[in-house]
Amino acid sequence: MSKQVATIVLALLLAAGVGGAVGAGVALSTDDQPAAQSASPSTSESVSQSESSAAALYKREKDAVVEVHTTTEQGSATGSGFVIDKQGHIVTNEHVVEGATKVTVQFADQSEVQATIVGTDPSTDIAVLKVDRPASRLTPLSFASAGSLEVGDPVVAIGSPFGLDGTLTTGVVSGLGRKIEAPNGFTIENAVQTDAALNHGNSGGPLLDLQGRVVGVAAQIRSDSGGNVGIGYAVPGDTAQRVARELISDGSVEHAYLGVSLPDSGAATIEQVVNGSPADSAGVQAGDEVTAVDGKTIDSGDALREAIDAKKPGDKITLTIKRNGNERTVQVTLGQRPATAQ
Repeated sequence: MSKQVATIVLALLLAAGVGGAVGAGVALSTDDQPAAQSASPSTSESVSQSESSAAALYKREKDAVVEVHTTTEQGSATGSGFVIDKQGHIVTNEHVVEGATKVTVQFADQSEVQATIVGTDPSTDIAVLKVDRPASRLTPLSFASAGSLEVGDPVVAIGSPFGLDGTLTTGVVSGLGRKIEAPNGFTIENAVQTDAALNHGNSGGPLLDLQGRVVGVAAQIRSDSGGNVGIGYAVPGDTAQRVARELISDGSVEHAYLGVSLPDSGAATIEQVVNGSPADSAGVQAGDEVTAVDGKTIDSGDALREAIDAKKPGDKITLTIKRNGNERTVQVTLGQRPATAQ
């Protein structure tokens, strides 16, 4: 039976002013994402324990979550964020502060502090802010790898949907290894899917496990109406932590660039080579199947993406490819990822 394709909206969770209900979005089809994995049913006892744990977690961690207010030439907007250290660094989404001329942060005690933008990374939709606030009044959150999660694990989100600061929503991990589109058109790998309610204004807020660790940064919802329908996506916690460290250290993040289009599933067969890209300069062609990078087996497009993401611009790699049934090796010098996907 042929698969029906329904057009839906993947919306960034940014409120246009307090209470704003419309977020920026791009049209995608249901074929662009794998089907959601179903969580195993929970017993009444486990649900009760989760609710109790969520209440305790909220009391313990709510002071770490902030409301982010931005002013741009187009107006104002509201998002969320969270403190990550005693030096006053705060993580939020890149799309929350994009184009901002002024950023202020409101803490749980309702105090407001002006923030500076340390750096942004459109390729992962992560930004770091800094505020001047005594360390004694800062409550940092720690990160955990999304690899520690399983489908069905309970999670909570804290943020400011529609400007309602300190809002807690609960749910489970609905899926792992999802792909979402970054603000600059590149792919964010290994996003966490959750049914915890995320709405406009939740952007940049933490998705927490019941130990209070950040396993994701709320970024997008998938909806045909623009409102929450139980499918939300978060940038994985380990990605957010790595990018935040680089932004704090260098103010920017460098991403290696090969310059090819790959399938979402199956073997790493090159669908398209970008003209003038490192792959093009090295003689890689559409139809080539990459089977190894520097001798390490590659069995999927995802594996090739991850291998390139682990490199730096200027790194020299050896691709093993199959072309017309014959195997050969190609030397490629990786470039710097362009500002937007081509």
